[in-house]
Amino acid sequence: MKKLILTLILFLTLKAQAQVHVDVFRTENLQNPIGITEAQPRFSWQLLADRRNVLQTAYEIRVSSTAAGLSKGDQWNSGKVSSDRSTFVAYAGKPLQSGKEYYWQVRVWDDQSKASNWSIAQSFQMGLLQKSDWKAQWIAPTTPEDKDNRPSPLMRKTFSTSKKVTSATAYITAHGMYEAFLNGKRIGDAYLSPGWTSYNKRLQYQVYDVTPLVTQGNNAVGVMLGSGWYRGFIGFDGQHDYYGKKLGLLFQLDITYSDGSHDLILSDGSWKNATASVLASEIYHGETIDARLEKTGWNTSGYDDLSWTAVEVTGDPLDNLVATYNEPIRKHEAFSVKKVITTPKGEKVLDFGQNLVGWVQVKIRGNAGDRITLYHAEVLDKEGNFYTENLRPAKQKNQYILKGGSEELFEPHFTFQGFRYVRIEDFPGEIKPENFTAITLYSDMRPTGTFTSSHPLINQLQHNIQWGQRGNFLDVPTDCPQRDERLGWTGDAQAFSRTAAFNYDVHNFFMKWLKDVEADQVNGSVPFVVPNVLGPGAVGSTGWADAATIIPWDMYLAYGDKKVLENQYESMKAWVAFMDGNSTHHLWNKGFHFGDWLFYRPFDDNDGRSAVTDKYLIAQCFFAHSVELILKTAKVLGRTDDVDRYTTLLKDVKDAFMKEYVTPSGRLVSGTQTAYVLALNFDMLPESMRADAARKLAENIQSYDNHLTTGFLGTPYLCHVLSRFGYNDLAYTLLMQESYPSWLYPVKMGATTIWERWDGIKPDGTFQTPGMNSFNHYAYGAIGDWMYRAVTGLDTDEKSPGYKSIIIKPILGKQLTSASSELNSPYGKIRSSWKTAGESVSLDVEIPANATATIFIPSGKVESVKEGGKPVNGVKGMNPVLDGSYIKVQVGSGIYRFEATR
Repeated sequence: MKKLILTLILFLTLKAQAQVHVDVFRTENLQNPIGITEAQPRFSWQLLADRRNVLQTAYEIRVSSTAAGLSKGDQWNSGKVSSDRSTFVAYAGKPLQSGKEYYWQVRVWDDQSKASNWSIAQSFQMGLLQKSDWKAQWIAPTTPEDKDNRPSPLMRKTFSTSKKVTSATAYITAHGMYEAFLNGKRIGDAYLSPGWTSYNKRLQYQVYDVTPLVTQGNNAVGVMLGSGWYRGFIGFDGQHDYYGKKLGLLFQLDITYSDGSHDLILSDGSWKNATASVLASEIYHGETIDARLEKTGWNTSGYDDLSWTAVEVTGDPLDNLVATYNEPIRKHEAFSVKKVITTPKGEKVLDFGQNLVGWVQVKIRGNAGDRITLYHAEVLDKEGNFYTENLRPAKQKNQYILKGGSEELFEPHFTFQGFRYVRIEDFPGEIKPENFTAITLYSDMRPTGTFTSSHPLINQLQHNIQWGQRGNFLDVPTDCPQRDERLGWTGDAQAFSRTAAFNYDVHNFFMKWLKDVEADQVNGSVPFVVPNVLGPGAVGSTGWADAATIIPWDMYLAYGDKKVLENQYESMKAWVAFMDGNSTHHLWNKGFHFGDWLFYRPFDDNDGRSAVTDKYLIAQCFFAHSVELILKTAKVLGRTDDVDRYTTLLKDVKDAFMKEYVTPSGRLVSGTQTAYVLALNFDMLPESMRADAARKLAENIQSYDNHLTTGFLGTPYLCHVLSRFGYNDLAYTLLMQESYPSWLYPVKMGATTIWERWDGIKPDGTFQTPGMNSFNHYAYGAIGDWMYRAVTGLDTDEKSPGYKSIIIKPILGKQLTSASSELNSPYGKIRSSWKTAGESVSLDVEIPANATATIFIPSGKVESVKEGGKPVNGVKGMNPVLDGSYIKVQVGSGIYRFEATR
């Protein structure tokens, strides 16, 4: 009897273990979001299972207006839907209401017709769906300022509640930046809010659950404003007040009581304002705080604001307000001082060991009126002195004036710096390293990808790629975070977007930014920077403007979300129409173009070794590429009329390229690496000419002693093209090259981020021209895409994007004995990890549930391949076949270990 019971327990345990579970829930790709405005929000989930080959065959979703009512699904019950779809499943229930919170859960059926348990309840809360939902008014401070002194104003309002509060939601935005408080406590943990958009057309508001902050009785709201991108210095030549001269606040607090009644606390003429300790704050120049001017308790109900003055009601419009979907900027890593340096000039400098973006938090004690000034820099010069010439006019200076007494804590509010080194000036006391902490700031994207190898320099390169992304994905994809620029350069963004989507979940980040791309288009032409603060004439450069087509397609491949294509389709079409409309017989050879920006140019070039590529040749290649992407998009969206039109246009554009830029023998009019890379990558040449063109590319690289010469537009595709045409060894040689120009040269020079130039610091230790020499500039980090998709071979199938169908096809290189990457995809963790020992190779692969994969094992013999210690040709369902120098197998979800002889 006892044996029977134990057997039954074991059976039930195994059965329970075999059951599929549902986890990792998202609504509009956010976890339990608050403030969404999609009429049909989309739900995503992942399946977890402890067996192989798990697929979802059906799902059921139910949505309720209360957590207790979920079992009934009073808003929507989908019923059992036969589908394997587990990402971006659209709500199809009753209309959703402004400000209302909803709950949802899902269960699934697997390929064995077994149902999972209902998932734990998830939630989402709607934002304000109609303009009429806004009852607040725009208000502006009336505190004194002049063009040189713009202190950050404080604004406050008191209110009282006499009943028990069950929920309270705050809706806030600003002209400028804001920090908001309720009863002395900070609202939310985001910084530099409301972020940066094309403000005049799209101004984001944020939504916060502030229920715990509201008390029964007296309450106070306090908000501090800063100039930020709205009216601070932004762009070139001292430009400021780009979006407006006045700061402003829009605030709406919706309080619900236990009896079902509501109160609205609104920004209106009843608010008061004053100035306090933040004397000046600019993104480029830093912040000055005089703690002696603090108004202690200003954001609490007991504060005496009798001397404060009334605000101004401005009547600014509400038409441009949009909800926030991308992740906010938050604090992340904290770095302690690695070294205190006294430079040859006698400067006191702190080294934090990492080029980062954020600010330094200072804990310090001193007398009233003592001050400490912090200057920020990325590098030291050849002699070891503090170097700021490459910052141009940007001061990157924070200054704090002490009030005296106990220890004081300082950090800025409405600025950020790009730095590794900090110079300390003015402070009369002892500089203690433990009193300084560098805090990083960047958009709170979920980390998704990792890459490591047997080579420490390649691992440092991956480190630099990721830190370049962190520092420059600060609500918009900026070019650099330190000098008087920090703009959303479209060329940098498109070059890096595929790499970015591996390292972090950038779905919402780019969805938001692409809407600003469309908002700022001028007659279809795309600006150099988005948001566009350079003016209506700064548009239309090839390879930059193509961000309008390249990034939506890259996001579709990475996340399988057709909506990004639907959202951007008209924008994509408009850009292609602009190129075609400015072409003669489909040859686009007009207008200003940056070209292959920062290509290789040797000093004192007397024999033409500079890798200058004809800008109009480049333009024609990207013209074709954008047409091909809009053609693919039209097919995905079922726009059959456009498919025919763009098919014809693509042929015409390529024919014009052949006629203008290719000799009868197949030589391009520009013989550079970039010219051949673009022509091959975008299939500008007929099939019969491609092998010879690839040979010419390889010969060009060899003529530069196995060095690249490409700039921003050629570099992302260089190694991909070499691999595609069989030059894997040469691609690896370029990756592993340690001398200038190369990816590893900056690493050897001590870089901790990607540089703007291949030789930002020259071999002799001197600097490139300071007018344009950033040491945190992610564009050349686009090599990461080849490392992930080629070296470890982890890729998505274009026919089933978003890693629903996965391709694992690693390219081994003799310079590495191992390489491994992991990606937290929309379906779960994917892993590809290989090791070699002589002629033996092992390949470890993990495929998430509800996904399938085609795996290519580097071997030419089926009989040499084993999986889990067994011959692969005996494993059910794998169907191994020889495919070139690989053995190809088909697998479902699970963990696999392949061993083979090459």
